[in-house]
Amino acid sequence: MAAAAIQTPISNRRRSCWTGTPEVYFTKAIDNSRLVKVEDPRRAREMRQFGVALGCLFLFVMAYAFQHFKAIEYGYKIESLKSQRDGLVEMNRALRLEEASLRDPERIDMLARRLGLQSPQAGQVVRINADSDAGAPELASVASVSLIAVR
Repeated sequence: MAAAAIQTPISNRRRSCWTGTPEVYFTKAIDNSRLVKVEDPRRAREMRQFGVALGCLFLFVMAYAFQHFKAIEYGYKIESLKSQRDGLVEMNRALRLEEASLRDPERIDMLARRLGLQSPQAGQVVRINADSDAGAPELASVASVSLIAVR
């Protein structure tokens, strides 16, 4: 029999259920219905001061953030307007160049000849002297003008 007890594994052996100090819980009824919270005026004053200080800090941070983001927004607007201005300056330069090429007297003369226009004859052109009293009014005169319509 001793041999049989040696061959049985340890896991089949019964363990004792006593592994240490037992935990025992007792219930105790606590009645807090008669307790009244006493207001502490010093604590209330400290909490109000803390709330006001926190509110001021919040307002300061929000004002700083508002200014910061407005500065960033204005920076983007300035860059956008600068690029728009550069584009308009380039367009103005191109338009001035085009205007100069369109005002070329040789080009105008060539287009006039294609349309069948002729150079004015002597006496058809009346020059007004603008150098003599620039501020004085000048009367317009009626001159005989002949109109030639080519169709």
